[in-house]
Amino acid sequence: MVALPVMVAFILAATLIVVDGLTDDIHAADVAIVPGNTVEKDGRPSARLSARLDQTAALYRQGLFPDVIVSGGVGREGFDEAEVMKRYLIEHGVPEDSIHVDSAGATTRLTARNAARIMRENGWRSAIVVSQYFHVPRMRLALQRSGVTPVFSAHARYFERRDVYSIAREVVGYGAYYLRADY
Repeated sequence: MVALPVMVAFILAATLIVVDGLTDDIHAADVAIVPGNTVEKDGRPSARLSARLDQTAALYRQGLFPDVIVSGGVGREGFDEAEVMKRYLIEHGVPEDSIHVDSAGATTRLTARNAARIMRENGWRSAIVVSQYFHVPRMRLALQRSGVTPVFSAHARYFERRDVYSIAREVVGYGAYYLRADY
């Protein structure tokens, strides 16, 4: 009998994460924050990462923020995600001097901590996070826990079958971040 309430709670949490992540909260901000993701073996951003960057470039062109923080680590493919992201954004019209690289953002938590530090160093207060819809709630929570407020959001326009797994992972991940005390 315990399994049914746990399953219902899990489905409810997953639904809330999906609805929250798909509900963009787009406002002008001091900076956009784009967490990293897979880089292909040939050095190009994966379709998932490209979608984040395309959304970021579109919002930049709308004048919603003057600067972008790209954050990631070195993946299994051997590429610095943040540097690949920077190159992609430059190729898509974002000026190089508007892009700030965090090559030590290998996790959501590290991205949030590093972005908060970069923001303090530059006197920025507000941010808009651009990520996959299922990742937006946890990324926003991590930024808020790192002292960034307000945090707005926009989701990448990219969906794939793997999202089912990712949503389930985010239910667990969001819960862990919510309960975590050491920010």
